Amino acid sequence: MSKIAIIGASYLQLPLVRKAKEMGLEIHCFAWDKDAVCKEEVDSFYPISIVEKEKIFQICQSIEIDGICTIASDVAAPTVSYVAEKMHLNANSYQSAVNANNKYIMRDLLSQAEIRCPKYKMIQSLQDASSEEWEYPLIVKPTDRSGSLGVAKVMSYEELCSAVEFALSVSFEKQVMIEEFIEGREISVEFISYKGVHYPLQITDKVTTGAPHFVELEHHQPSTLSPVQFSEIYDITQRALNSLGLTDGASHSEYKITDDGKVYVMEIGGRMGGDFIGSDLVKLSTGYDFVKGVIDVALNKFEVPKLSQQVFAGVYFLCKQTERLLPIFNNITRYEEVIKSEITENVLRDVNCSSDRSGYLIYQTDYKFEI
Repeated sequence: MSKIAIIGASYLQLPLVRKAKEMGLEIHCFAWDKDAVCKEEVDSFYPISIVEKEKIFQICQSIEIDGICTIASDVAAPTVSYVAEKMHLNANSYQSAVNANNKYIMRDLLSQAEIRCPKYKMIQSLQDASSEEWEYPLIVKPTDRSGSLGVAKVMSYEELCSAVEFALSVSFEKQVMIEEFIEGREISVEFISYKGVHYPLQITDKVTTGAPHFVELEHHQPSTLSPVQFSEIYDITQRALNSLGLTDGASHSEYKITDDGKVYVMEIGGRMGGDFIGSDLVKLSTGYDFVKGVIDVALNKFEVPKLSQQVFAGVYFLCKQTERLLPIFNNITRYEEVIKSEITENVLRDVNCSSDRSGYLIYQTDYKFEI
């Protein structure tokens, strides 16, 4: 029986754990005990922080794992690559995982490859922010967090100071990016790579709260972009992955497209998209089992993806801004399009980051499903 190590044990990793179990693998999972919902579903659980890469390596070495992976976690990705590199297993190099995990390094490498990005600057203190002259509006974000945590659009110096202070407080490395605000349509792109060959899977249209925090409210596949735009985005993504050195596993790339058609890379992640994009929507819309693909890459058993269908799939999130969804949640059995739904909290909040959302519903249809 092959042994797989999974980094992280939150609800984000449940699809990975369950797929590994379905594949008959022996599962070793590493994460803090708090909120470790995967704990009861794995063969062995180790209550170790996912950033303790050397400790995790030592245990994985003693177990003699055959592969290591994670999904939808920026923080876990460098640990996966560190252990894989040490054990000569298949994964992105550790340096490439660091490149994709730090928004400042990422921007530098993309810019060097002449891939269009917003103008940017990295700062490490409020004093750094006050020493510059800025042209508003701007986006402030931690260099090393995800889920829209610490992201804010600012219109003035006073707002800038407040946003920088908060972004610094949530950044692991106490680094913050200040960048030009790009107005445009938001999309994301899912790829899977093996030995440096990149395979496009799907493009997702995104709906967010807008300013100031841009938290995702909806994701829909496939995007309504034209075939020509699909081709352009796929080409840019392959160049971006190469510039960061990402060679193996899932990737999630985020873009904005301006009214005059310019494509700006916002972020490239060396992992599949969260918010059910990678774990559910890609398979629903294309027929390709993306989660199994990630495991196959880790075990060196990858097969070229076959996209067997092209239908519509998406997710709506419940919060104060989407209160209109409540009648559907309360009468969910009437909607045969809904594949899965859950209300996680009874209180609906105005969202500042993705963890503020109170539920979701996932759909699949042969037609465009709009609420």
